[in-house]
Amino acid sequence: MLLNAYFERKEIAAGARFTVKSAVTLAIVALAVALPQIVHAAAGAAGGMQWLPMYLPVLLGGCILGVRWGVCAGLLAPVVSFLITSAAGNAMPAATRLPYMMAELAVFAAVSGAFSSLIVKNAWAAFPAVLLAGIAGRLSFLTLAAVFQSVSPLSAATAWSQIETGLVGLLLQAALVPAVVILLRALLLREKERGEE
Repeated sequence: MLLNAYFERKEIAAGARFTVKSAVTLAIVALAVALPQIVHAAAGAAGGMQWLPMYLPVLLGGCILGVRWGVCAGLLAPVVSFLITSAAGNAMPAATRLPYMMAELAVFAAVSGAFSSLIVKNAWAAFPAVLLAGIAGRLSFLTLAAVFQSVSPLSAATAWSQIETGLVGLLLQAALVPAVVILLRALLLREKERGEE
């Protein structure tokens, strides 16, 4: 993963690595909580379903943190958002959607995180990472909705409708997240070159 490669170049101790990874994971979670609030304020609930703002930070987290830390961010983000927004009186995601979103975001982070070693060598690997993560995550959502529709208010048909609505947001993220990853990798490499001068 990008952070591990950076740590190795800088010879950062294990305790400091844990602290930095924890801080980055918390920053990803905070962004995944804040970004939907901004989108909902600007575009309403329909905007959230279309642009999928919580997914973007989680995809980014998977790419730069790897599987374990990325999955932690994917699981925590919807729970933290739910707890904070419930206290404000308008739970996001809704309680019935929360377990589905936790599972879906964990899949997003796990698949994008599985590419993190390749991304260290070639940042362009972020493109297939994000595309495959999006497909796998959305399929997991649809599958869970189909399996549990007899005991949940969320049906497979509703899940499919939400997937169609969010396609534009997912395609935007498939371009935006890799661009951010490529930029981060370039910045880290530039710092490495400065250190070697």
